[in-house]
Amino acid sequence: GVEGLLLVVTLSFQSRLFVCSQIPHEETPAKKLRLSKPSKSAALHLDLCKAASSTDALLHLLHFARKPVEAESVEGVVRILLEHYYKETDHSVRLKIASLLGLLSKTPGFSPDCIVGDAIDALSSEKSHQVLAQLLDSLLLIGTQLPESPTVRLRLTEVAYKHLADASFGVRKKCLQLLGCLGTVDAPPTKDTEGPGTSLGAVKDVQSVISDYFGDQDPRVRTAALQAMLQLHERGMKIQQIIYDQACRLLSDDYEQVRSAAVQMVWVLSQLFPESIVPIPSSNEEIRLVDDAFGKISHMVSDGSWMVRVQAAKTLGSMLQVSPHFLEQTLDKKLMSDLRRKRTAHERAKELFASGEFSSGRKWADDAPKEKLDSNTVNLIASGACGAFVHGLEDEMFEVRIAAVEALCRLARSSPGFAEKCLDFLVDMFNDEIEEVRLQSIHVLRDISTHITLREDQLDTVLAVLEDSSRDIREALHELLCCTNVSTKECIQLALLELLKNLNKYPGDRNSVWKCLKFLGSRHPTLVLPLAPELLSTHPFFDTPEPDMDDPAYIAVLVLVFNAATSCPTMPALFSDHTFRHYAYLRDSLSHLVPPLPRVQAGSRPRSGPAPGPVEAARLFLQQSLKRASAIQNPEAAGARDLLDFTIRDLRRLGELQAELAGAADFCSTYLHCQLLLMEALQEKRWNVAVPLCLQQNATATAAAQQILQDSYQLEFLFSGLDRGQLASVHHVRLQARALQLILSARRRQGTDSLMSSCETFLQDVETFHRQFGAELLHLQGCFVERLVEQLPRLWAAKGAEVVKLLQSALRQSGFLQLTPPQQVHRARASILEPSGESDNPLRFTSGLVVALDLDATLEHVRDPQSSVRVQVLYPDGQSHVVHPKPGDFRKPGPSRHRLITQVYLSHTAWTEPSQVEVRLLLAYSSSSSSSSRLGWSDSMDGLAPSEAAVEGTIPLSKAVKVYIMPKPARR
Repeated sequence: GVEGLLLVVTLSFQSRLFVCSQIPHEETPAKKLRLSKPSKSAALHLDLCKAASSTDALLHLLHFARKPVEAESVEGVVRILLEHYYKETDHSVRLKIASLLGLLSKTPGFSPDCIVGDAIDALSSEKSHQVLAQLLDSLLLIGTQLPESPTVRLRLTEVAYKHLADASFGVRKKCLQLLGCLGTVDAPPTKDTEGPGTSLGAVKDVQSVISDYFGDQDPRVRTAALQAMLQLHERGMKIQQIIYDQACRLLSDDYEQVRSAAVQMVWVLSQLFPESIVPIPSSNEEIRLVDDAFGKISHMVSDGSWMVRVQAAKTLGSMLQVSPHFLEQTLDKKLMSDLRRKRTAHERAKELFASGEFSSGRKWADDAPKEKLDSNTVNLIASGACGAFVHGLEDEMFEVRIAAVEALCRLARSSPGFAEKCLDFLVDMFNDEIEEVRLQSIHVLRDISTHITLREDQLDTVLAVLEDSSRDIREALHELLCCTNVSTKECIQLALLELLKNLNKYPGDRNSVWKCLKFLGSRHPTLVLPLAPELLSTHPFFDTPEPDMDDPAYIAVLVLVFNAATSCPTMPALFSDHTFRHYAYLRDSLSHLVPPLPRVQAGSRPRSGPAPGPVEAARLFLQQSLKRASAIQNPEAAGARDLLDFTIRDLRRLGELQAELAGAADFCSTYLHCQLLLMEALQEKRWNVAVPLCLQQNATATAAAQQILQDSYQLEFLFSGLDRGQLASVHHVRLQARALQLILSARRRQGTDSLMSSCETFLQDVETFHRQFGAELLHLQGCFVERLVEQLPRLWAAKGAEVVKLLQSALRQSGFLQLTPPQQVHRARASILEPSGESDNPLRFTSGLVVALDLDATLEHVRDPQSSVRVQVLYPDGQSHVVHPKPGDFRKPGPSRHRLITQVYLSHTAWTEPSQVEVRLLLAYSSSSSSSSRLGWSDSMDGLAPSEAAVEGTIPLSKAVKVYIMPKPARR
């Protein structure tokens, strides 16, 4: 037995110890010991043998399931489990063993093909339906672990076919799951391809087998059959059209799980065969399959289960190929005339003649035209499906209403005509009792705003939402008005009046209201023009008093008028003298809201002249600037540094003038600044000085290398939309900065151990770069890294001083790396709206306690702000703390835009007088997460060097705002 085996091993080990003790120590060679863990299978066998009852065995199995098992021990454990399985009489223990087989098959590094036969053999002698179902479930897990083994899959499908006729619903359900996940998705073999050795399971058509169980007596089996068919579709099998009728019948099943799966099945078939013709029951008419499926799924919006209603509403939104008249019928509860097939008078007379019945005159109006729809018409859509979206928008469950609103949005985006028709229904949803429904309705209307124009009555309903107490609702409505078209000047006047009321009631909405009026004016210049004299309070004969520039309402009116004037050249002639002065003031203070007027100079009357150049000219200037900078071959040449200086200055100015190219211009200017710093640090005069005399030169070059590293992280994490070539350029300049740091550190220190460690770390970074950007190296001919990769074997074998010498030579010989102009690059930006930093009244609080500072900021083009944005508070004494806002503090008012509304708690000891604290937003980054997420890798980052995998830091994201605070001493 096992005890005897252990005794023999122990005696043998003791005898070896005795023999080894007789050997002289001076001749004993050093031996390596290998530690091995005790066998899991032997321990499990002992535990199961010691079990006095089935309960004890079950406890041992439960305890064993909590421990990890090594891949090399799995097969032995499975053998012991199966050995005990055949001996055990209690079905609960066998059930646990069957589940353990599936869990063990998922052990990393273990191939479960060696246990498939044993698991299948266990099925043949099993009588318990629960254990059978569990064994089939374990076989399913085993099959999914072997996707490249068609033989195993064929055996498992044969097992599924064999047990499909079992009396237990659980067994039938697991068999159907097996067929759906492992059944062959190729075309079923024909009689010509069937050979004498072909098995029964290989010949069967898996679709016909599964569809036979659509009518099973148990609803769980019917659901499993539908889900198995859907699984085959996801794996690439084309579902046959004959299944459509069966799926339609299951839409009226008694169980909601079946109806839910049937809705999905009908949708799949409508996408596979949209143009197929299907007959209408009890008639000779035929319609397209996608239209018929749309009508049937529309009927499910009135289902008794709210979960089925939600799924049906969501499914309708993805049926974009449906005919327009079927689409419009979902908005009307009465059946439209174009969905009735009316018989002609000739057809009715022919039927009457064939029946031999004519009017006898004895009945009143027996020859009158019959208007009964049932007898003289054929409905192309079920009456219960009429007004599906009306039913969905009026549903008692808010989940159904939200699903209906989202479905309307998807359909309206693809059909401008349908968008106009569903506008009234979406506007009515602004009055919903649930805030989430109101907010979603506003977002949906914004998405389809390009297809619609609001009437005055509709705009009145929309503007009523400005009274809502929820800040999110009001700001979402401001975003909606930014991109909405209105029909008349009365609509503009109404919108301005309601927005000014909103501004008066909620002063915190100031920036959002101003931005809304900016876009409202730029979209409707011809409607604002007749209102301009009234809005500016001008008179043709009399001078009017100059309004107060501190009034936010007056600024809102000016923002509306000035933005309309950009597209209306006749409007500046209506301005008074003080209006031009106010324009000059707002152009400097609120330049993001007040655009430059093409024919108006600051503080003067209109002038004539050409409009500013288009974006194409600015883009051409950007390309020419990069081409001119990349032409620098010798950094030591006269004028090279001045050329880079002027190019960087021009690109920064270009980013300020052209908002469309701000991201690309900032990226290029920052990259060229890195090259300029590198060029200055590698000047020949800095390296021809003796080492003891180069302290000042070392300090300058060290500062330049540190600045290049900081700029490289900004280039990688502040800018989005970079391609692999631009990322390779950023990582390349970072490697150059690290090489410079390594050379400078070698000139300062004397030790060789730390130098060798730094060299090894740097060479690991070079290998990491070569793995990540090997394909891009072909386009970076003659670059610094290419020279290092060619000499990499020599560098690994060289000593530290030789590595530094080779690095210095390669670094000074590397030329200017050409940068391709980025196309769609955006820079992450943030601006703090509140606090504004304009108040001179300090926040007073007791020292040692806290005061809450309300923070309101807008974020643009920031990826994953919930995890990357931080708030930094810097006190006058140099102390600082960083706050990580909660995920719920972030809102997303639009694409690539976020809003941060949170509170920052300040605390300090007592001060003698008020002082300022600085509040700013930071962007946290980690280079280890960037490499995989930005480049789309799926493998682990274990191969990264420690220096590259551990770099974390923060980048300033916004300008600092200064806030006065005054901690008072506590009263005693």
